[in-house]
Amino acid sequence: MGGAPAASAGGRCERPPLIPRVAASQGGGMLGKGVVGGGGGTKAPKPSFVSYVRPEEIHTNEKELTEKEVTLHLLPGEQLLCEASTVLKCVQEDSCQRGIYGRLVCTDFKIAFLGDDESALDNDETQFKNKVIGENDITLHCVDQIYGVFDEKKKTLFGQLKKYPEKLIIHCKDLRVFHFCLRYTKEEEVKRIVSGIIHHTQAPKLLKRLFLFSYATAAQNHTATDPKNHAVMFDTLQDWCWELERTKGNMKYKAVSVNEGYKVCERLPAYFVVPTPLPEEDVPRFHGHGIPIWCWSCHSGCALLKMSALPKEQDDGVLQIQKNFLDGVYKTIHRPPYEIVKTEDLSSNFLSLQEIQTAYSKFKQLFLIDNSTEFWDTDIKWFSLLESSSWLDIIRRCLKKAIEIIECLEAQNMNVLLLEENASDLCCLVSSLVQVMMDPHCRTRFGFQSLVQKEWIVGGHCFLDRCNHLRQSDKEEVPVFLLFLDCVWQLVHQHPPAFEFTETYLTVLSDSLYIPIFSTFFFNSPHQKDTNMPRWKRRDLCLFWQGREGQGAQSKPLNLLTVWDWSVQFEPKAQTLLKNPLYVEKPKLDKGQRKGTHFKHQRQLSLPLTQSKSSPKRGFFREETDHLIKNLLGKRISKLINSSEELQDNFREFYDSWRSKPPNYHGLLLPHIEGPEIKVWAQRYLRWIPEAQILGGGRVATLSKLLETMEEVQRLQEKIEERHHSQEALQAEAASLLRTSARLSSLFPFALLQRHSSKPVLPTSGWKALGDEEDLAKREDEFVDLGDV
Repeated sequence: MGGAPAASAGGRCERPPLIPRVAASQGGGMLGKGVVGGGGGTKAPKPSFVSYVRPEEIHTNEKELTEKEVTLHLLPGEQLLCEASTVLKCVQEDSCQRGIYGRLVCTDFKIAFLGDDESALDNDETQFKNKVIGENDITLHCVDQIYGVFDEKKKTLFGQLKKYPEKLIIHCKDLRVFHFCLRYTKEEEVKRIVSGIIHHTQAPKLLKRLFLFSYATAAQNHTATDPKNHAVMFDTLQDWCWELERTKGNMKYKAVSVNEGYKVCERLPAYFVVPTPLPEEDVPRFHGHGIPIWCWSCHSGCALLKMSALPKEQDDGVLQIQKNFLDGVYKTIHRPPYEIVKTEDLSSNFLSLQEIQTAYSKFKQLFLIDNSTEFWDTDIKWFSLLESSSWLDIIRRCLKKAIEIIECLEAQNMNVLLLEENASDLCCLVSSLVQVMMDPHCRTRFGFQSLVQKEWIVGGHCFLDRCNHLRQSDKEEVPVFLLFLDCVWQLVHQHPPAFEFTETYLTVLSDSLYIPIFSTFFFNSPHQKDTNMPRWKRRDLCLFWQGREGQGAQSKPLNLLTVWDWSVQFEPKAQTLLKNPLYVEKPKLDKGQRKGTHFKHQRQLSLPLTQSKSSPKRGFFREETDHLIKNLLGKRISKLINSSEELQDNFREFYDSWRSKPPNYHGLLLPHIEGPEIKVWAQRYLRWIPEAQILGGGRVATLSKLLETMEEVQRLQEKIEERHHSQEALQAEAASLLRTSARLSSLFPFALLQRHSSKPVLPTSGWKALGDEEDLAKREDEFVDLGDV
């Protein structure tokens, strides 16, 4: 095992010193009645015991245990608030719960479990580590729901508690699920840690109380890279002029500084682009409402614009003034026959935020799995639950709307004006998708990050409200940006060579929404960010942390990090997994479209187009389920199956014409939007569920072989040319990461972090045997060998 890893809680835990590091509840003898929830079975399974303690370690004294205690690593400005010892972090496996002892701590940045199993990961060269957030860390902003178990009954926890639970269950926004048994913890510590976690994750906060400010001030002396090395920030007039020149839009549009200092509108950025004929004095008339703001221009000269609606008025005189104003604005962009504008009212003719919120609330429940029994119990209802959530249908509608707009720009040579109440939600979503599909620059990592800056950050998407970072209103929490990333993933999945970044990049970007050391996703607008930052002085932060120097220091701009500097979160070796080695840098045609690989577990990632063939195994392919799909789901998913029949004639002709040609990865790129083509983003949603992983399988296995071949070709080229290219070295590094992994799975690289010593579990609710017992025993032993290497 190498060097002796740290004992769980060391001398802090008032428990027998000979506790094993990893113990099965029935076999260890110490956990027998100490774990609740999970499988709920009364019959004890075959006793088992797993231990990583060497015989000579058993006789260690308490002093040595204290020295080995796992250290809590704090970020600059981070404060420890409360902690509890002798907490058992449970790993749920049917009726048998395994656990690891340790300390549970809560800081003003995160909840962390300090266990004693970290040596298992330290020997794994292929792990995908985040330098800011550990495997057992949960940022306070990432906590979704907190549950307590009282007498084996699960209840939601909030506010002041009269009785404290014997088990704590935390559901995270990145879909992780943590179970902490508190039966062996002192009563006073249980009260402190449970109350502390509930208060610091659920109580409403003030913006200035976010950890972001504490970290930024405490890390003033830390060096940070120039954000412009990673993306165009669009915080200067020159940035907008550069974008206009890049897209050839500077002939018809101009960058203006009329809102410099936010004197016209706090919702708009300081600089933006409007049509050249539009008088600048029109912008302040309705505080920026009713002004067509430029998003992007295509090669034909047509442009995509957005506009926030004018406030609703009842007075006829005011209504007439608004009408006259809009007529004048409309004439600046609609000048037939030279320029024609099509208006898309996203507030009335598209999705509502309520629909998105409701759909995702149902959808995420499919992946917040407590144990293996729950996984297999819901497996039989997978298609029905997936379809009833409507999440995949919402993704399809977003992609379809983007294609409709592209058809206007590309085929009909029309300008398109997107309308929305504040032009900060669905406008951001649709305009970004259009640019990803039409502009190959946006499919590079630098271009994509610049796109997010332009349309979302500077464009005024309310991340603070939509992510509910302040916990002030659950009604405002809507995952619009996550929906955008899911739509982009569909394109990445269908056309991998067209993107410089990988699905892993999209996954860690979605995780970064909840890491409050980056300012990128923690403000509602550039105005909110700019007006809050200069007011902070070091003496103000003495309210947050004490004993630091410089309380009388002069006020200066805080050192805010941008999420685009990936070196803050990942080492260079891990960052190679964010870059697609199969990215096609020059246009070339593929002979055929690669088909997506289906996972071998029962949960298919898309709804079926036709009736599946029956299989001798029980599951989604058994006869009963085929009958269910045909008779129960057939009518309800017909809108997905026959989606192409709904398209207008012009749209259909344009869409079919593009599909009939080989894809040009540096040209227009459209998604396939029929029902089965829209799939579940497996890496993000299934990565924490071991039962959904396929050891040595999935798309990653194919990628591993391709990278090995590429590495061999590169070595031969180096010998011939006698030189070494830096890009080739990165590709070789990525191939090495994949090839050397002992636990390569379909959900790589995140699957490496999950339940290394767990064993496969058979479904228990009405399922028949999947094979004979000898075969299953061999498979189980093989899994354990891999997990304990």
